[in-house]
Amino acid sequence: MSKMLPIEVVHEVRDNCLCLATQRAARRLARRFDRAFAPVGVTNGQFSLMMALNAPQAPTVGKLAEFLAMDRTTLSAAMKSLERRGLAAIAADEKDRRARRLSLTEAGRETLAAALPIWRAAHAALDQELAQGDADALRTSLRKIG
Repeated sequence: MSKMLPIEVVHEVRDNCLCLATQRAARRLARRFDRAFAPVGVTNGQFSLMMALNAPQAPTVGKLAEFLAMDRTTLSAAMKSLERRGLAAIAADEKDRRARRLSLTEAGRETLAAALPIWRAAHAALDQELAQGDADALRTSLRKIG
């Protein structure tokens, strides 16, 4: 028979767990930005991925997965969704045929350009809610997690 932890322990974790607080905040932010990006037909995750693809040289799957802190399988699934919609392309590397390079298509660049003002407006509203100093401190703290 399992022993149930006291409710005080549940409250301790609820009130002190940075991982739980971050997960909850991430879900709320994701829903907020998903709603904002709906008019251009992308999610917040697709926007972030497309922004990372907007580079002078098409990144490899491995490099992009590392940058986005994603596993390669999840990245590949996300790319396939963009590829099916004609927003991104996957091609073999010219020098190493085993490596795959990921890039935006022209339609992807147009969609990203349309999404950028939406991101700026949504982000400005969020920064306003948090107070700029708090938002900057939060960004700095989150970047330290590795």
